[in-house]
Amino acid sequence: MADEHPAPADGGVIRVLLVDDHQVVRRGLRTFLEVQPDIEVVGEAADGAEGAARAAELRPDVILMDVKMPGTDGIEALRLLREAGDRAQVLVVTSFTEQRTVVPALRAGAAGYVYKDIDPGALADAIRSVHAGHVLLQPEVAEALLTLDGSGPAAGTRGRGATLTDREREVLCLIADGRSNREIARALVLSEKTVKTHVSNILMKLDVSDRTQAALWAVRHGVGP
Repeated sequence: MADEHPAPADGGVIRVLLVDDHQVVRRGLRTFLEVQPDIEVVGEAADGAEGAARAAELRPDVILMDVKMPGTDGIEALRLLREAGDRAQVLVVTSFTEQRTVVPALRAGAAGYVYKDIDPGALADAIRSVHAGHVLLQPEVAEALLTLDGSGPAAGTRGRGATLTDREREVLCLIADGRSNREIARALVLSEKTVKTHVSNILMKLDVSDRTQAALWAVRHGVGP
């Protein structure tokens, strides 16, 4: 049962749900991940709707999600998870590299996007990374986002950053680096309350709903240390 597992933040394992319509892919992922001492595969699903339902039942920490699936695809599954208030980090693992697939997945709430030919060890590290709150994009994905022109999906969003103060940009850089409010407060010698205020202002000014989306905005627009 979900409550019987120690919380990862307290040193427990990372609970992972696999969502992919190909059984052979799920089996391969499970076989590899089950030998990782800090990762446990708690369930599988063959499409997005089943994945969202299984997430509600199993409460995984990380969901490995394919994009193109019959029935409910990965993008719709991400929307279902967001609407349900699910707090799992979603790592998209797919063979599709087109911007028209990447950008909607990230906008729908994915915390990372990697390709199915990723090295197994790198995939385990990717799971750990998104679970720790980092935004994870393979270099080709980040490049695709950063080269979007004015007619692409990012059109109309670049001007939002102009309203950020210098301090807010510093905070945004640290958010993009996966830092918690406590870590940001330490780094900038601020109180956590002040950091929370800055984070709220950043989310409002960028018109994004959470820290992950703010970090993705920073990646897309080249805001970083």
